[in-house]
Amino acid sequence: TRTAYILLGILLGALGVHNFYAGYAGRGIAQLLITLFSVFILSPLVALWAIIEVIVVDKDAKGEPFA
Repeated sequence: TRTAYILLGILLGALGVHNFYAGYAGRGIAQLLITLFSVFILSPLVALWAIIEVIVVDKDAKGEPFA
């Protein structure tokens, strides 16, 4: 559901969990690796990226709208 996607994006966005939930594995891996390889230094930027995604993305990876 969209609510779960939003909550995951807000709470665990820097780790890309919301993207794994929605089926966007590539984005999720990118966010996770950027956060981990920068030793969390770039996590605020990744978190901002996640917040923007939560606002903009309204469909999962299959193209189906969130319920």
